[in-house]
Amino acid sequence: MKELDLILKNIKNKELLPIYFFHGEEPFFMDVVLKSFENDVLTEDEKAFNQTLVYGKDTTFADVLSLARQFPMMGDRQLIIVKEAQDIVLTEPESKALLAYAENPVDSTILVIAYKYKKVDARKAFVKTLAKNKMLFESEKIKDYHLAKWIDSEIKSIGLQSKPNIPTLLAEYLGSDLSRISNELRKLKMILKQGEILDEKVIETNIGISKEFNIFELINALGKKDEATAFKIAHYMGKSKTHSMVMSTMNLYNFFSNLIIFQTMKGESPQNQASAMGIHPYFLKNFTEATRFYNLRNCTRVLSILREIDLKSKGLGAINVTDTDLLKEMVYKILHVDQYKVQT
Repeated sequence: MKELDLILKNIKNKELLPIYFFHGEEPFFMDVVLKSFENDVLTEDEKAFNQTLVYGKDTTFADVLSLARQFPMMGDRQLIIVKEAQDIVLTEPESKALLAYAENPVDSTILVIAYKYKKVDARKAFVKTLAKNKMLFESEKIKDYHLAKWIDSEIKSIGLQSKPNIPTLLAEYLGSDLSRISNELRKLKMILKQGEILDEKVIETNIGISKEFNIFELINALGKKDEATAFKIAHYMGKSKTHSMVMSTMNLYNFFSNLIIFQTMKGESPQNQASAMGIHPYFLKNFTEATRFYNLRNCTRVLSILREIDLKSKGLGAINVTDTDLLKEMVYKILHVDQYKVQT
């Protein structure tokens, strides 16, 4: 949710809108902001009389709006939070009632609605009115290629320090469940001592991601053309329940795409190279090693191989093929890219 930080800041400062309608496919950001509304808007004494929490399966929008039109007791404002609002059947009369309230909300009421896991119908008049008045907020899923960046930001926001490869490693094995990622990081925050660095050993001990058999070690093995190690890692990763074929293919695609950039920027400063590739300078040594085995032409051919494997992993051109088999096929073709015939 792009506006999340601003909304949280405004809640702390008590600079509040009369209506907040949250919708979208990513529940995590809604959970974060709802927690802030519950904890930070009213004092403990005010909550007893003026904070109401309802769930979609137990109410209707007509009931919610009836509550919203009431005046606060022994205070200046009331807070009404509707969780799981997607469970409310949005009939035409209720849509009209929401429109009427959106056009003329009660100043002393803060109405917060969380419509999770999907977007609300943008064609409805009340949705257009909420959007026009900047009271509609979409919580979008984070794209796979932005996940590591989000994890890195989350690590820093809770005061942890980590090795540069840790965000990508967590993205590979924890997937896109932001709530799970956030919970795991907060557990690690409690475990780590002051100043201790989050590294592969900590991850393996506390989350169960192997420090020997992961996407980084596979990329390193392929970059060095270490065939025995690459196949060993591919076999382990393919058998692992936490492995994501999509994320593995994407990370390898990023590596070989960056290897092309690295080779075209020969002679540039390490800072400029790392900036153009969008990586930490720590990783440049891996690209220096890989240029011994993959020239520009072979890098382009590897990208074609990865596109082919990605399609197969999604069931196009391959039926009942296991991740282990796909990984081994991918590793073989990359290691023998100069011999393997591909369409580029």
